[in-house]
Amino acid sequence: MGLCLSGSDVRGGKQAIGGAHLRPTSTADQNNVSGQNDAVDFFFKSRGLHALFTQIELSLSASKLRDLDIASKSDPMAVVYAKKRDGRLEEIGRTEVIMNNLNPAWIGKISIAFQFEIVQPLLFRVYDVDTKYHNIPVKMLKLEDQDFLGEASCVLSEIVTKQNRTLTLKLHNNYGLRVSRNFGTLSVHAEETVASKSAVEIAFRCSHLQNVDLFSKSDPFLRISRIVESGNSVPIYKTEVINNNLNPIWRPITLSMQQFVSKENPLIIECFDFNTSGNHVLMGKIQKSVGDLEKLHQERTGATFMLPSTQRGHDKVLKSQLFVEKFVEKEQYSFLDYISSGFELNFMVAVDFTASNGNPRNPNSLHYIDPSGRLNSYQQAITEIGEVIQFYDSDRRFPAWGFGGKTFDGTVSHCFNLNGRAGGFEVDGVEGIMAAYASALNNVALAGPTLFGQVINTAARIAGQSLSYDRSKYFVLLIITDGVLTDLQETKDALVRASDLPLSILIVGVGGADFTQMEILDADNGRRLESSTDRVATRDIVQFVPMREVHSGQISVVQALLEELPGQFLTYMRCRDIKPLNVQMAQTCA
Repeated sequence: MGLCLSGSDVRGGKQAIGGAHLRPTSTADQNNVSGQNDAVDFFFKSRGLHALFTQIELSLSASKLRDLDIASKSDPMAVVYAKKRDGRLEEIGRTEVIMNNLNPAWIGKISIAFQFEIVQPLLFRVYDVDTKYHNIPVKMLKLEDQDFLGEASCVLSEIVTKQNRTLTLKLHNNYGLRVSRNFGTLSVHAEETVASKSAVEIAFRCSHLQNVDLFSKSDPFLRISRIVESGNSVPIYKTEVINNNLNPIWRPITLSMQQFVSKENPLIIECFDFNTSGNHVLMGKIQKSVGDLEKLHQERTGATFMLPSTQRGHDKVLKSQLFVEKFVEKEQYSFLDYISSGFELNFMVAVDFTASNGNPRNPNSLHYIDPSGRLNSYQQAITEIGEVIQFYDSDRRFPAWGFGGKTFDGTVSHCFNLNGRAGGFEVDGVEGIMAAYASALNNVALAGPTLFGQVINTAARIAGQSLSYDRSKYFVLLIITDGVLTDLQETKDALVRASDLPLSILIVGVGGADFTQMEILDADNGRRLESSTDRVATRDIVQFVPMREVHSGQISVVQALLEELPGQFLTYMRCRDIKPLNVQMAQTCA
């Protein structure tokens, strides 16, 4: 099975030319933590929670930022917050980090619902990210460890009602004092999300690039920007860097219509030589539309790069050319397209019965069942998560297992039926899970060690068997654990094998344990898991959610659980070119 890999080099600062794992901004790709999420929207709308809103994407750029680095320039990242009525700040999203740049134009977009009937105050903060954090995903960065560069605030309607939908704000310190010191400016451009499934897959190559390095060949990458109504440009994509190559061939990229708007909309394609200092050298520039790129591919001809001159009309014509090796138009179906056509999510549950949870008879135990009816950590997780997972499971019959417990025959099992039956592992609904869990606590002794491997392999076997009779099923294994994992490498091996199957794994951490191992399994840093035989996972299938963050109000349980699931589901379907059932039927009839 070939790897379904996305956009950018994951090594060092050359990843997306900025040290952040960039993902496509298509509405059909729900991987972005800040973006609109079909699964979340669908869940709320089913409960009658409709709002009159327009989905908006914010593009951010800054100029003349403060330079806080000694040996180089600042490495800026922007964070956007919504100000609540009670004064609280709710983080909406973060951009990527751009290295060594005091005038950054971030590619990562911030998605927000513009609600006509309410005032939506926004706060923007810019940070200089310390070099030692560059390989950490931006959503996991602790902002208190970064240097503050400035902040600005406005109301969303101020941006949307501007004629060119761009608002430039002066940055200031975070004490609200408008001191004379110059913190630079932040520009915010708003665009309405284009609800289109159209996309193009394009592969670029260049020939005869001019070498601008002294001691080696140039390290080229492409930056693609879209020209907006005001005449300014908004960056929409950067390729990976190709080292020491004047005739580079880049991996294919996918641009959604949300990014390029229309086939006629002009794009600016710039070729740069990568420099770790952030001073990337422009090697050539072309203005072409998506329609023009399609024509280049059809005619097998190249487009000649120009080098802008300070004198108007005297641009230098270069020998270097851009070629389009591949151009494919395709539909990018959304999570809802699949679910509404009859695809099913089938949930499975596994509960941790290891001794590290504490003696169930002790009130301090995570498994203690309070006679007053107060729910323990596992019961809270089961009931709170149950409302969400039941919604997406059509028959509401869940395979339910326990692991790490000593069962009735005196042996420690790392995958036993939670209901205690030898013949069947399914229970009915959340109530069935709760009843089976309570019963198991009376019949199973807590033991150990904590091994995930057998549970994951059992779930993978069920998912694999489904492929022989029904490709419209996708499975989600929910593991509830106190977080102390013993078989890390065996678990990695099981996850790498399972990454080829229609399966995602949600790991929910309960209690106050160190969940570092769980975060290793949740490959949010852009590096896919590797097995003990050096095989790389086809895709990321794990999401980790610590319940203490849910209970502290940092994230909602619905958002937390469904944050990555649509993206994982879509990656699987797209890698295998599986289309929604109604599309399959239409193509069969045709």
